[in-house]
Amino acid sequence: MEDVRTRRGADIASDHHLVVADLKLKLKKNWTTGQTVLQKFNTAFLRDTNKINEFKISLNNRFQALQDLLNEEETTMEDNWKGIKEALNSTYQEVLGLKKYHHKEWISTETLDKIKERKNKKAAINNSQTRAEKVQAQAEYIEANKQVKRSIRADKKKYVEELATTAEKAAREGNMKQLYDTTKKLAGKYSKPVRPVKDKEGRPITEIQQQQNRWVEHFEELLNRPAPMNPPNIEAAHTDLPIDVNPPTTEEIRIAIRQIKNGKAAGPDNIPAEALKSDIEATTSMLYPLF
Repeated sequence: MEDVRTRRGADIASDHHLVVADLKLKLKKNWTTGQTVLQKFNTAFLRDTNKINEFKISLNNRFQALQDLLNEEETTMEDNWKGIKEALNSTYQEVLGLKKYHHKEWISTETLDKIKERKNKKAAINNSQTRAEKVQAQAEYIEANKQVKRSIRADKKKYVEELATTAEKAAREGNMKQLYDTTKKLAGKYSKPVRPVKDKEGRPITEIQQQQNRWVEHFEELLNRPAPMNPPNIEAAHTDLPIDVNPPTTEEIRIAIRQIKNGKAAGPDNIPAEALKSDIEATTSMLYPLF
């Protein structure tokens, strides 16, 4: 700890003062997995007819350019898929753009004004010259703090009621996505309780290496069991099942694309279902050579 200061002007609705310190620490290195978070495309634009037409034209142009390039060069299946994926993602990026998240501020301007007034009352306490002035300033600060808390509770109640109204409207209209998103906001994030790893006697294990050894011991006992005394006699199938292993037709690819559910998270390729469905003929023509 190199330097410590007290910031008396910071208002935290308490009789304590904010303490600011300069520390010198040696932090443990954070090992990352190397995976990057995929940003979602703004598929809401696909509800606009003009955007859909622009998207179809851009996608067909890129697909035609990709086909000309693949016809000129001898490429592998992996190269074809890489080119198709880049063409799709670049079209989504250009026409749709990335999805932006806006956090709605539920605290009203009246509450912010009251918070500012409470801060001024706090400054009056710190600047008091006599004990009588300080007692008077503290009483005014307590009253201002009550008004701030009362106003915040009212703003929070109004915000929750608006979310509940939005959820009811979405339920009546059958908009399950909006209903799910609104309910998720109302419920908040749920985190599962952390359960410690225990040894055979039921005592919790805190060391990482000992926890890993306990898992190894558990699965060795669970999976390495002796063979059964009377194994079941499973007869082989008399006839081969009529399973078609031929490549899918273009019509089967169209049906598969239509059956993809909307509103689901994209896979590692970051290609949303809504974008694939926006021009089924183009996406079918792009995906068919892969099979």
